Amino acid sequence: MWKTKSGKTEKTRLELCDLCAGTFAESEAVRGYVPDSSSVNASNDWFDGLRLITACSEPHFAIMQEIYRYRPFADEELWAAKITRALTTGPPVLTIEELGCRTGLHVPEIRRAIAWHNARLGTRGRREP
Repeated sequence: MWKTKSGKTEKTRLELCDLCAGTFAESEAVRGYVPDSSSVNASNDWFDGLRLITACSEPHFAIMQEIYRYRPFADEELWAAKITRALTTGPPVLTIEELGCRTGLHVPEIRRAIAWHNARLGTRGRREP
């Protein structure tokens, strides 16, 4: 609940700043997309590789843009995220060709994404003999 200038209270949806974690009214939000290879959209693949950020002010939004500007964009990371989405939603994928159809990726890209993913896993989850 927020008090308006007239002193009346009204229900307003609150937003959370991605930088400072402060809360503020939805109408005050500063939003925009930044490149992020770890981000895929659940319902619209046109937004894959873009992350929607929300800030409480223009200065905080500019700081968030700078943070993402210096984050490396790895195609393999984006492809791995697309593969994860395909494997965790919809019907099961039985072949690499089906995975290509579901993700829009070619087999070499799928293989590179899997290699990228496995390299980041390292030894986590592996048992030493």
